[in-house]
Amino acid sequence: MLNSAKPFLFAGIAALAFSAAPTPALADDPIVRSEDADRAAFQADRETILSMAGDYKVTFDMRESTAWHEDYEPIEPKLSGGYESVRVVEDTGERIVLQHLLVVGPEESPYVVKHWRQDWEYEPEKILTFEGGDTWEWTAVPEPMRAGRWSQTVYQVDDSPRYAGWGQWEEVLGVKRWRSNWTARPLARRDAVRDPVYDRYVGINRHQMTPTGWIHWQDNTKMMPAEDGSGELVPVVQEYVLNTYERFDDYNVGAAEAYWEKTSAYWDAIRDKWDAVAEANGGIRIAQEANYGTDIADDLLQFADAIKDGEMTSDEAEAKALALIEQGTVQTGG
Repeated sequence: MLNSAKPFLFAGIAALAFSAAPTPALADDPIVRSEDADRAAFQADRETILSMAGDYKVTFDMRESTAWHEDYEPIEPKLSGGYESVRVVEDTGERIVLQHLLVVGPEESPYVVKHWRQDWEYEPEKILTFEGGDTWEWTAVPEPMRAGRWSQTVYQVDDSPRYAGWGQWEEVLGVKRWRSNWTARPLARRDAVRDPVYDRYVGINRHQMTPTGWIHWQDNTKMMPAEDGSGELVPVVQEYVLNTYERFDDYNVGAAEAYWEKTSAYWDAIRDKWDAVAEANGGIRIAQEANYGTDIADDLLQFADAIKDGEMTSDEAEAKALALIEQGTVQTGG
């Protein structure tokens, strides 16, 4: 009798242990705080986002790991790096825009690449999400997920959209972090130029603060359309990307400053035009090109270089660029 009772005794003890454990709040639960706590959290979030601005030595570490498709062999890891200046170009309180400027080449005569841009918006009602191919559409943020949260929208080198997600800034195990919902994005150049079987990433982004800067960690599943033509997406391989930003200014920061001083008005107009297109058309639809993102990105970047080099006025470049955006975008039907 004693031996036969043991399973029931152990099961009862286990049940008590589990029931006694506190249930943690889920990351996707609605946020409920007092007004004072909400104001304090909002200000702390703002300070964290603004602290991402600065000058950095950056390492980009990209690794395919687990193959989900039996015929796929993960490629070799890709490790690269450089110097990046991140500047606040807009801060209205509930909206913060950070522009990344990549500085490459020799110290005495570097080349500045207008790199990615990240826009943060507090308690957004909608975000511009990648729908596949050449299309981005407005997607409503679920109403219970708005309060206390921030969206992050990432833009390509020509300020066309790349991906967007929403999430909460929180402290986990003593580390301040923001974690997105699941987000889709088009292929980056590193993959697009290889014409792989997958055609998009679906992943979670984390931004976490470190004592010397911050990290951007991506947990990506690379997806492809099902071979049966059903239109369903199937996983091909898992990829982990860790971008590390270490505060560092022993490079030609002045080159980034000079580039932005000369071209910022031009890029302001470009941002406004993309925003207008998205609002008018329910999103953005524009042909993509493997090396640059959109098929007009190279032209827009060259116009900016012409401004920087004194070969074109900002007004001349702006007129040409806005015409290209107008001609290259089509109504999404949203």
